[in-house]
Amino acid sequence: MKNNVSNKNSKKNSEKNSEKNSEKNSNEISNIKNIDSKLAKQLQRLNIFNDNDLLLHLPNRYEDETIIYSIKQALQIDNSVSLNLTVLNNEQSSKYLLVNCKDDNGDFIQIRFMHFHPFWLKMLVANAKIRIFGKVKQGFNYAETIHPKFEILNSYNAAPKTTLTPIYPSTAGLSQYTLQNLISSLIFKIENGKNTAEFEYLYKDSLPEEILKKIHLPTFFRSIKFLHAPNKDCNKTALYKGDHPALMRIKFDEILAQQLSLRKAILNRKKKHSPSLKISFDNNSIVAKLLNNLPFELTKEQQKVAKEISNDLNKKFPMHRLLQGDVGSGKTIVAALAAAQCIQADFQVAIMAPTEVLAEQHVQKFSQWFADFGVEIAFLIGNQKSKEKKLFLQKIADGSAKIIIGTHALIQDSVNYHKLGLVIIDEQHRFGVAQRLNLQQKICQNDLVPHQLMMSATPIPRSLAMTLYADLNISTMNELPPGRTPIKTLLINNQRRHEIIQHIHKNILQKNQQVYWVCPLVEESEKLELQDAINTQKELQILLPDFNVELSHGKQKSAEKLAIMQRFIENQIQILVATTVIEVGVDVPNATVMVIEHAERFGLAQLHQLRGRVGRGKQASECILIFYPPLSELAKKRLQTIYENNDGFFIAQQDLKLRGPGEFVGSKQSGVILLRYANLEEDFQLVEQAQEVATMLLDETKYPEQIADFHIQRWLGDKINFAEN
Repeated sequence: MKNNVSNKNSKKNSEKNSEKNSEKNSNEISNIKNIDSKLAKQLQRLNIFNDNDLLLHLPNRYEDETIIYSIKQALQIDNSVSLNLTVLNNEQSSKYLLVNCKDDNGDFIQIRFMHFHPFWLKMLVANAKIRIFGKVKQGFNYAETIHPKFEILNSYNAAPKTTLTPIYPSTAGLSQYTLQNLISSLIFKIENGKNTAEFEYLYKDSLPEEILKKIHLPTFFRSIKFLHAPNKDCNKTALYKGDHPALMRIKFDEILAQQLSLRKAILNRKKKHSPSLKISFDNNSIVAKLLNNLPFELTKEQQKVAKEISNDLNKKFPMHRLLQGDVGSGKTIVAALAAAQCIQADFQVAIMAPTEVLAEQHVQKFSQWFADFGVEIAFLIGNQKSKEKKLFLQKIADGSAKIIIGTHALIQDSVNYHKLGLVIIDEQHRFGVAQRLNLQQKICQNDLVPHQLMMSATPIPRSLAMTLYADLNISTMNELPPGRTPIKTLLINNQRRHEIIQHIHKNILQKNQQVYWVCPLVEESEKLELQDAINTQKELQILLPDFNVELSHGKQKSAEKLAIMQRFIENQIQILVATTVIEVGVDVPNATVMVIEHAERFGLAQLHQLRGRVGRGKQASECILIFYPPLSELAKKRLQTIYENNDGFFIAQQDLKLRGPGEFVGSKQSGVILLRYANLEEDFQLVEQAQEVATMLLDETKYPEQIADFHIQRWLGDKINFAEN
């Protein structure tokens, strides 16, 4: 059974959620309320705060202890099995405990316990009847097994088990035995108290009967009960493969809760008020002047998307639009046109970037584009001189700064916007889902919610667009501006490193072109023998003494990073050795070669983003991927995909398959729990089915609102509720 759990929250978010949920659910717990504080903390680390969480804590695999084998049979099976044995004697040493046993056929087996409790010696005595579960192998002279599970047989457990044994996701110090007892006890209580107020909530189905018939899946509690204790005659193949009807019901419910929450978010958003940024498109408008001043023509896709955004900005409820376009498709100028419309309507626009380098790039571009219109730009980053920051904060507060560009510093409490009409979030997936959903609440003013435009050069696969991004309108640009030459991708073994350097010296640097050289680490690591950036810079300085080689990485101070990047833009630096600080947004047309050390260590999205830093001008460009064998199968798949494809949408789809949605949308940084059981690729038909059911449940003429709310609460609770944002 597959269990796609993406619930590794950050420590800060975990502690915050633990306190919040513990307080809120203190009166909702029956099975958990009487346990000691140590066990409660262990359960909280698994995001179990109440009976509902415990009930939904499903096994990630099963052990089959329903068949009792003989020793001879067990030797033929390459899996753990159950055996009934009689103890002959035990032998204790300082390192281990040996227990000699026989089965009913008189065959001999030796059990070796590497760790044991002293009281086991009193249990595992001669003539004791025991049942073990473990893998049996042939030793030198007899069968043996190491550290199996065991139990003393008595009148209560003499018969073989009738259900598979669930194995749950756990945490340090929390045994399977404890989890199994807690959950089986809860299910027993629910079955016997299903008509009481205390347990009706856990037992009753959240879906009306006619919808259950439509989806052809079993009831909720029947599915849950089965998954915690599947009977021995069940379809084990379907169970382990992940398409058993009981598990499909759980997957469906999980996806449906997400769809309901996202759709309610859209309905709630349309009830909110945003400034209607209506403008006239005459020749005197900032939008018209900006278009007339551009040294290039917009592509058809840029024009189409700009119109979609402009129409949204005219509306009186908040725009939530995602602008996705492949690397180099020209998203920034489309964002600038939206900013111009906002400024023309006498509102401010905030542009948030994930890195200081990218934020500085935006400052330079927007300053260039808006220089002739008297538009003042403020720049806010985390590490900034207090005098400069104070000046910008004042200009933001009094409204003299119309464009505010920065990192996450833009949503700090010290920032007071005068009249904010539009927020543009660049590379939005780098901020995480929760930050995207909470941003409006932090910056809304006078009951007016700013419009939001999210941008991403990592295209969103269709399955994600229909689930995690279903609350957004999505605009897509797949057309590169004219004049861009395709980037040639090369895969080269590190043993040919000298050839790469010769090629760069002869064919690139002598033509006055520039090079990025990206390394995964800043300093040398004993644990990871990777070519680090510092040593690479030293090596290139020695081998290419006629050219300026400098280093940029995330540990440098902001001013230093920005100064280095400016020198590279001005061609004072010919080779920029860097970490992934230059992954997004950096635009230097004269840089025509991207070298990536240890390319096998990078994800597909990163490789595609880094490759997109070159090919920004009219010269032919190359991306050289240096790999260090031996390669894992996963690394081979990644490198083959990036080598054979330039289509960002196809690469994103493959990246989702290889990495999963958790990393893809930034959930690990934001503490959001994504789908735990459903797989967006394998269970896509459930997404389409859930969308249809969500439409039905949100039709107030057919069903009361409480049905959808109950379903959302069961599955999302306080973890994340899109509808509240």
